[in-house]
Amino acid sequence: MAFSLPPLPYDPGALAARGMQQETLELHHGKHHQAYVTALNGLIESKGLQGKTLEQIVAEAGKAGADGLPVLNQAGQHWNHLLFWQVMSPNGGDDKIPGALMSRIESDLGGLQKFKDDFKQAGVTQFGSGWAWLIEDASGKLKITKTPNGSNPVATGEGTPLLGVDVWEHSYYLDFRNRRPDYLTNWLDKLVNWEFVASLMGKGMTSGQTA
Repeated sequence: MAFSLPPLPYDPGALAARGMQQETLELHHGKHHQAYVTALNGLIESKGLQGKTLEQIVAEAGKAGADGLPVLNQAGQHWNHLLFWQVMSPNGGDDKIPGALMSRIESDLGGLQKFKDDFKQAGVTQFGSGWAWLIEDASGKLKITKTPNGSNPVATGEGTPLLGVDVWEHSYYLDFRNRRPDYLTNWLDKLVNWEFVASLMGKGMTSGQTA
């Protein structure tokens, strides 16, 4: 069984009014994400991945160090993007943050503005390509972290991802050119699907995909 690229949970043009134009989404989802899926499927037999879930593959590749990078580069990026599409919405915005999540942001991260500042800083200071994350650690506390390239907190064992933003240049260059800070500010203020993020607290995301 091969991995597949699910459709976007909204029309490709649905985020244009909120700062992510249709061409960006079509290239990012249809070209870049599809390429990760295709490459991962090409590794299934040679790397003995048959019957494993995407989460298992990512976690095992992360533990394998340099030997696991060929798989992690593709499996991690597939997992990352499955979350990325879900944590954006045409109806995103601060007024949509559920009370339970807001309480956790205040108690664990010092309030919404500090969370945004720290999350943005993680994304801005991720040198080169990578991701910034909001996670729940093993104790259930919210934390902000970042990972390079296609890695993620599933691979590093840091915790359960609730929110992840792609800071590879193909995520924002058509919309913001080289202004990564502006992309991150817009993304946090206008695009995050906070209700979906809140739904992951205590359980995380499972892709449901198996090789």
